[in-house]
Amino acid sequence: MQEAKQIFKKNKYNNEVLRKNYITALKDKKVLELRKRINASDEILEKHVPNLIDSAIQFDNCLNCKGLQNCKNEIQGYCYYPKEENNTITFSYVACKYKNNELKKDKYKENIDLYNVPTSIKNACMKDLYTDDKSRIEPIKYINNYYNTYNTNRQKGLYLYGNFGSGKTYIIAALLNEFAKKDIKSAIIYFPEFLRTLKESFSNDENISYSEKYEYIKKIPILLIDDIGAENVTSWGRDEILGTILQYRMDENLPTFFTSNLSLEELETHLSNTNKTIDKVKARRIIERIKYLSTEMKMIGVNRRWKTY
Repeated sequence: MQEAKQIFKKNKYNNEVLRKNYITALKDKKVLELRKRINASDEILEKHVPNLIDSAIQFDNCLNCKGLQNCKNEIQGYCYYPKEENNTITFSYVACKYKNNELKKDKYKENIDLYNVPTSIKNACMKDLYTDDKSRIEPIKYINNYYNTYNTNRQKGLYLYGNFGSGKTYIIAALLNEFAKKDIKSAIIYFPEFLRTLKESFSNDENISYSEKYEYIKKIPILLIDDIGAENVTSWGRDEILGTILQYRMDENLPTFFTSNLSLEELETHLSNTNKTIDKVKARRIIERIKYLSTEMKMIGVNRRWKTY
C-alpha cells in the first residue's frame, strides 16, 4: 500500500496511473472491505487513493478494537472516514462507538454552570456519598428524598452549614448532577467571588455582561449559592444583588440551595454589618427569604477537602 501511495503522488494527474493505483490498492483486504461500505463510484475513489488507504488502515483498527484504551488510531476514539457529498469524497475524523458513549456519558455536565467553583465538582455523585459521619446522614437523606419527590412534591431547598471542608458543597452538587442527567439545568456560584466579578463588570461599564450574569443566575431552574456569609458585606451586594435574586426565586418558586460556615442566626448578624452602617432590618429580610426557600440543617465533620467524599 505504501508503494501505491508513492506512485500516486508522482503521477496524480495521470488518469491511467490513478486507475492502476486504485486497482492495486483494492487488492489489499483492508481497502476492499472499506470500499464495500462506500457508495461512491470508482471514478471518484480512484482520485483519493492515499486517503483511502489511510482510512482503510484506521477502519480496520476500529473493526478489531475492544475499547478506547486499546485504540491504535492517530486520534484516540476517532476514525479517518470517507463521506460522499455532491459527487465527491471528503475525509474527516468520526468518533467511534466507544468515544460516542464517553461523550454521551459526560454530556449531562453541560447542564451545570459553575461560577468560580472547581470543575471537579461536576464529578460529584450521590451513590458515592459517605455516611460515616452521623451529621452527614440527615443532609444525604434530605437530598435523596428531594430527588425522588422532585416532580410530585416540590420541597424547600437546603441551607447546609457547618465547618470548613466537611463536604457541604459536594453533597448538594451531587444532587444537581443527578438533575443534570435529566436535562434540568442548574448553576453553582461561589458567592464572594460572584459578587466581586459582578461589581467589576459593572464598574468597567460592561453592562451587558453584568446584566446577562445577573439575569441568568436569577432565573436558573436550580441554584446553589455556595459559601454565603464569606463575602464582604455591602448594601449593594446584600440588597440589590442577593435580595433581588432571592425575591425573584421566591416569587417563581425556584429551588434554591445554600452552603455556609454560619448558621442563619450568625448569617443575620454578618449581613447586618456593612462597612458603613448596621442595618438589622434589611439583614432580617434576607434571612426570611432564605428561610422561605430552604430548610436549615447543620453538618459538622472532618475536613474532607483533600479526601474523597
